[in-house]
Amino acid sequence: MNDEMAGRSRIDQFIDAIEVTAAGFLAVVTALTFVSVLLRYFFAWSIPDAYDFTRLLLGIVIFWGIAVASYRGDHITVDLLWGALPPVLQRALDVFAALVTLVAITAFTWMFADKVLGTRADNVGTFDLRQPVWIYYAVAWIGLGSAVLLLVLRTIRLVFRPETLARPAEPHGVE
Repeated sequence: MNDEMAGRSRIDQFIDAIEVTAAGFLAVVTALTFVSVLLRYFFAWSIPDAYDFTRLLLGIVIFWGIAVASYRGDHITVDLLWGALPPVLQRALDVFAALVTLVAITAFTWMFADKVLGTRADNVGTFDLRQPVWIYYAVAWIGLGSAVLLLVLRTIRLVFRPETLARPAEPHGVE
């Protein structure tokens, strides 16, 4: 265990693991797309189900990315009202926004679980290799479940320990 990891809590290590997992899926999508294009261009051959795999993995990347962006607060926000409020109301608005996001993502996660089960029951497969699609949906659903857990954690930290949340980087101006 290195010095940097020694001072981090298990929760922070869990958050880091989710970020690394999302990045890993993105790397796989990038590599699969790159290799597929090279094979088509130079050898007039394509990887069977490359389109399906890329499409399914991209869905996984998006859902795992939702988990990371939701916790970090790195998603797109409009701070027109927030910037005009005093700090105590800014914090209240942050908590309210986190709760609304938590409710929405929880409902989405619940409904997507039904989609995973329906896809499994319908025995949906990829076009060429007939690989079961529900497995990819299930991995994406785990990302949504992680988003719910991280949003609960974010909300708790916003209420009780807001100083533990990293602030998004300030926008960079043209220098």
